[in-house]
Amino acid sequence: MSVYRLLISCPDTHGLVAIVSQFILEYNGNIKEAHHHLDEQNQHFFMRIEIESNSITCSLDDFRDAFSVLADQCNMVWQLSDAAQLKRILIMGSKASHCVADLLHRGHEDELEGEIVGVLSNHDRLSKLASWYDVAFKKVSISQNTKETDINKMMKTVDSFNPDVIVLARYMQIIPEEMCVEYSGKIINIHHSFLPSFVGANPYKRAAERGVKLIGATCHYVTADLDEGPIIEQDVVRVDHADSADDMKKMGQDVEKITLAKGLKYHLEDRVLICNNKTIVFS
Repeated sequence: MSVYRLLISCPDTHGLVAIVSQFILEYNGNIKEAHHHLDEQNQHFFMRIEIESNSITCSLDDFRDAFSVLADQCNMVWQLSDAAQLKRILIMGSKASHCVADLLHRGHEDELEGEIVGVLSNHDRLSKLASWYDVAFKKVSISQNTKETDINKMMKTVDSFNPDVIVLARYMQIIPEEMCVEYSGKIINIHHSFLPSFVGANPYKRAAERGVKLIGATCHYVTADLDEGPIIEQDVVRVDHADSADDMKKMGQDVEKITLAKGLKYHLEDRVLICNNKTIVFS
């Protein structure tokens, strides 16, 4: 069943749930799913509603125009989208293939509420994988000697895919601030949860040497502050003294795949609202 999704963020005021519900009722809208949350510390209200699209007695544009009046009155930041319009997904990767392969397979099996339109990499290794899934592949090398030119070419290639969401599936290059701003709230990254304890190369080797008991992964939105964007999803797995660095790496990659897939799923289904450097995830 097709639905419209309404996301709301606004200063808290008395009766917001009733006000929004009454508005939907006036257009004969049938609410299929509803979640709301009050951030008491900041007195800020968040809401997500799914409305059966065939129950509304007017067009989506007319409904959007009418709601904008109410939104202005309540000082809302809001969006209203049709779930039938699938988001365009661009996957960016480097040499590691585990996250890219997982997402491509999920797309192939229609597990993602979106359309994977391409894979972009700074290496050739992922080209055969993309080809097997009949997904367009583009390579833009990033060289230290021509980095500024290469980064500009990469950004133009990204724009050529016209993506609604960009997934950094272990893309091992820093995203420039200009791109972070242009695609704010639309770039999703995955990394191991050892940061900042085990930054740089060979994190699993150093984690094993340190004798950690938990390893995990963090899925977050990308901002100009490296690896400090709003967190969407996290998960962990327990390890012990018998696990080698290679064992931990394999388990960690499994966690990365699942965590990234969940984070992307929440984004595609419009379940994430960003508040400062935090997220409200209506899972």
